[in-house]
Amino acid sequence: MTRKFAAAAPAAALALALIAGGAWWANQPQDTTSRQLLGAAEAETTTATSETATAPATETAAVAGELDPALLTDRTLGNPDAPIKVTEYASFTCPHCANFHTEVFKDLKTNYIDTGKVFFTYREVYFDRFGLLAGMIARCAGQDRYFGFVDTYYTTRDTWLNSEDPAVIADNLKRIGLTGGMSIAAADACLINQPLAEALVTNFQANMQADGIEATPTFLIDGVKFKNMGYDEFAKVLDEKLQ
Repeated sequence: MTRKFAAAAPAAALALALIAGGAWWANQPQDTTSRQLLGAAEAETTTATSETATAPATETAAVAGELDPALLTDRTLGNPDAPIKVTEYASFTCPHCANFHTEVFKDLKTNYIDTGKVFFTYREVYFDRFGLLAGMIARCAGQDRYFGFVDTYYTTRDTWLNSEDPAVIADNLKRIGLTGGMSIAAADACLINQPLAEALVTNFQANMQADGIEATPTFLIDGVKFKNMGYDEFAKVLDEKLQ
């Protein structure tokens, strides 16, 4: 199964809605799409007191309020010269995407990506503010840690999303960031980084429109669009191309 995507509001408005906090909504029209996608995400400051790891370069840029271009690049796995190119469009809050990554992706990675047969690109889809917040944290943590965050988001989806309070979910994401080696300051700065949020939404909308993405997960295999598949069906498509 897949999760259908609804048309989104302009990137600048969506990003502003994310970082401005609850007060921003008091003076704005109640636009349903904007509220659904980002809403007001003023998170409570975590009280964690554990030691923090040394911040990587991209994390330092987030703390400084800069928009490092490296935060916006596609996240990829495998050999860029692999004979098959696979791009996945997925949302960190999508249950079907979580099922694909916990049940199918691990075998695809072992048998096709790690063996040099497939070059894999992961592109984030933002159904809601929490998917965007998760993407921001994963990117701010550094490129070498990104797919570790992807795995954590999907394997613990029912835990970090298990609240009706946006502040609790934002705090859960910050805690995942700390577990993944981020500092508290970097996680806090990342979640209120307006330029990053706006740029990610802009890129997401452009990619989605260019590739005609309407649901998640959706895959482009050498440019051809496929819906969600089990491992056997996915492997059959790849094997036919390899032959």
